[in-house]
Amino acid sequence: MSASTSPCTGRSTTPDMWESVIDYIEDARTIAISGHTNPDGDALGSVLGLFLSLCQQFPSKRIDALLADDGAIPRIYRFLPGSDKLTPSVQHMEAYDLFISVDAPTLERLEDSASVAKHAMGRVCIDHHPAREEFADVTVRVASAAATAVLVFELIDAAGWPLTPDIATCLLTGVMTDTGRFQYQNANPSAFACASHLVDAGAQPSKIALEVYQSQRLEYLHLESVVMSRIDTRCGGRVAYSYAFAEDLESRGVKPAECDGLVDVVRQVAGTELCLFLRESAPGVVRGNLRSKGHVDISGVAVKLGGGGHAAAAGFTFKGTVKEAAERVLPMLEALL
Repeated sequence: MSASTSPCTGRSTTPDMWESVIDYIEDARTIAISGHTNPDGDALGSVLGLFLSLCQQFPSKRIDALLADDGAIPRIYRFLPGSDKLTPSVQHMEAYDLFISVDAPTLERLEDSASVAKHAMGRVCIDHHPAREEFADVTVRVASAAATAVLVFELIDAAGWPLTPDIATCLLTGVMTDTGRFQYQNANPSAFACASHLVDAGAQPSKIALEVYQSQRLEYLHLESVVMSRIDTRCGGRVAYSYAFAEDLESRGVKPAECDGLVDVVRQVAGTELCLFLRESAPGVVRGNLRSKGHVDISGVAVKLGGGGHAAAAGFTFKGTVKEAAERVLPMLEALL
């Protein structure tokens, strides 16, 4: 099911859209919640916000918050309440009554958690990404929602479950990061309405901003300066791009999980409409991030490259070198203009 943002209510969904989701949650004795691989602020904030809410509302149920990868969460998100409860899904191969996927449009994006989803008795998907096909028994997918955290808030609100400061902090982190601190085009009325409720419930935007955006390691800032020095433009300055090699990260002691914000360095160039950042993640493997600063939809480019995302923010993985990736993607971006 899907919905569009209502300008009158400032909501992305209606309460009746959540009835089946609430029924599944209430009927389940064991529940697993997971976001996508390489989790960002929205995936982690949505998982933890929902996890804390369900633990509070249903203390007799077994509820586990899973990581799709067998690794640590990004350092900047370790302040999130409940983050110490996250465990890799490879440690949870039992069959749950219910598996809840948040912020993941496909089973593939769930990585190790996909196996947990397949073995569960029931599956619920809450997401704001477009999807080629659905994999859950019940899906609430609203592509117009600024963040999946907005949808999780609306679920909690529709169910009448109370918001605590910890739940609100997790969800506001998801909203803030997926809207780029409310700078991106997706910062719509429902995002601001949601943020207002979360702040009223005890979330502190200044604390979230401090932890996520103003506590970078010096090593990361040095890498950022390298990426900035490599920025170049095409198409008369309308396309900007930059890149980083695996050795750039290794020599400066920066982990891949810290690199999500590097595309925003490229996004700062005045006069550009489309932005590309390429990062070599392994020999012969390049991770690409795309951003659109205006009305041009870049999701189609990501899909053609085997990735996906939104009109203004998308990503893909490319098999080859950074140079080969640039030679493949830049003409596609120029063609859009």
